[in-house]
Amino acid sequence: MNDSTRSRLAGHALVEALVAQGVTTCFGVPGESYLAVLDGLHEHREQIRFVACRHEGGAAFMAEAQGKLSGRPGVCFVTRGPGASNAAIGLHTAFQDSTPMLLLIGQVAGDQRDREAFQEVDYRQMFGPGTLGMAKWVGEVHDADRLPEYVARAFHTAMQGRPGPVVLVLPEDMLTRETAAPVLPRVEPALAWPAPGALRDLRRLLLEAERPIVIAGGSGWDAEAAAALQRFAENWRLPVACGFRFQDTFDNAHPLYAGDVGIGINAKLAARVRDADLVIALGVRLGEMTTGGYTLLQAPRPAQKLVHVHAGPEELGRVYAADLMLQASMRSAAKALEALAAPPGRDGAWAEAARADYEANQVPTPVEPLDLAAVVQMLQRRLPEDTVWTNGAGNYSGWLHRFLRYPGLQHHGRTQLAPTSGAMGYGLPAAVAAAVLQPGRQAVAFLGDGEFLMTGQELATARAAGVERLLVVVVDNGSYGTIRMHQEREYPGRISGTELCNPDFAALARAYGWAGETVAKTADFEAALERALAAGKPALLHLLLDVEVSTSRATLAQIRAAAARR
Repeated sequence: MNDSTRSRLAGHALVEALVAQGVTTCFGVPGESYLAVLDGLHEHREQIRFVACRHEGGAAFMAEAQGKLSGRPGVCFVTRGPGASNAAIGLHTAFQDSTPMLLLIGQVAGDQRDREAFQEVDYRQMFGPGTLGMAKWVGEVHDADRLPEYVARAFHTAMQGRPGPVVLVLPEDMLTRETAAPVLPRVEPALAWPAPGALRDLRRLLLEAERPIVIAGGSGWDAEAAAALQRFAENWRLPVACGFRFQDTFDNAHPLYAGDVGIGINAKLAARVRDADLVIALGVRLGEMTTGGYTLLQAPRPAQKLVHVHAGPEELGRVYAADLMLQASMRSAAKALEALAAPPGRDGAWAEAARADYEANQVPTPVEPLDLAAVVQMLQRRLPEDTVWTNGAGNYSGWLHRFLRYPGLQHHGRTQLAPTSGAMGYGLPAAVAAAVLQPGRQAVAFLGDGEFLMTGQELATARAAGVERLLVVVVDNGSYGTIRMHQEREYPGRISGTELCNPDFAALARAYGWAGETVAKTADFEAALERALAAGKPALLHLLLDVEVSTSRATLAQIRAAAARR
């Protein structure tokens, strides 16, 4: 009997199945419900690493970031009940961000089911698949001999069509049974190619358009697809905007890059999208954030001609009645678009004007004593081009969106990890995952004070994992800033629940074994950054910001004044 069919615990067979799928690192919080798997991870520790996290929410965020970075499912292990509940936030983020991910949950033994046993939950009900669910598929494995089959199906489902998360439920007694089932080979997704007739129709729409624009983003991109998108845009002289928090889909330094379409959009870019006579939505879901609350493109029938290209058939026609819909993976679609012959002498004035608007938006209004625009621009000048930048939810992220220039992913892979789901707490775990998975690259987490304390305990995970090239920048304005902004706009001066009492974040970092410093002035930031980068260990910079500095465009006083004029 060869190694692949020898009898062993099902928990060991599961680990072998993950290794066969190319998984070298997984994240999680240990639990008694999957001890046999933990033993399998010990048995195969030379092939796969288990990173023990301090909270299941952080572990799930790390696995989601792993999926974004690799294009294959990130893997997270949690125990039943409370563990699975804590991990739900990462699962929801993976679903809304279309990120391939596998959440493996230990379950009560089969002979205890349906008695409300200790921590028992029905995960098909809890995470049940659907167009507004949390998972593409929830499977429960009762037969140890079928475990490799379930793993292979999980990988297929997570990567096929619109990528997303899958849940596998693992009863404790099943994991301790012996099985000789062979592991199955590495799964690769089948890629859909756009129909030739649809491509001819798209070319005709391009020839007719005077003000076309591309909005690119979503998941499923690789380096070749990003490079093909760039050549397509160059051939047709098309301005390219990137969907919300997918700014690294197109090289921001390229003269055809027009900016990001999301929260805090450049008003001139928003007007350009509205004035376009053809919008090519390439890989993006056209959700609320990318459409400005369904106003840049009026739902359900936009004023612009709309071409929507997406890997998931369920996305096409979900909200918008597009003029042309193409179901195709981004790897296939971008190459097909690149091959569309453009006529000679295409006028580039429309695209040049879009780029000029973007460049003008890069000029900040200086703010003292601490200017976040200057901080972001200084970070970019000082750090390598392949730096991985992470953030969660909050107004502070607007400075990254506006002032950071992400290289296209054809250069270094993903450089932006951020939740389109708007989940707070994502930034630090994502940066830890990036530092663990790609230790040769610098990782930077740019966080708000409210964001940071939701998963700040993962500072300990970073130290335990031995990462070094990890920098955390915490912007502390003593407030849940986004909600405070909304309060001032809707109920000026009536503050409730948004003020925060914060610790000394630099001291907290030092308590975890990190380097830590506090910065209150722009003039002091560069020296503090240099000391942080020279520390030889993870470092945290605690930036003190006045609460009145609300966004990269407006103060709270300005927001209150605008509300008073309504």
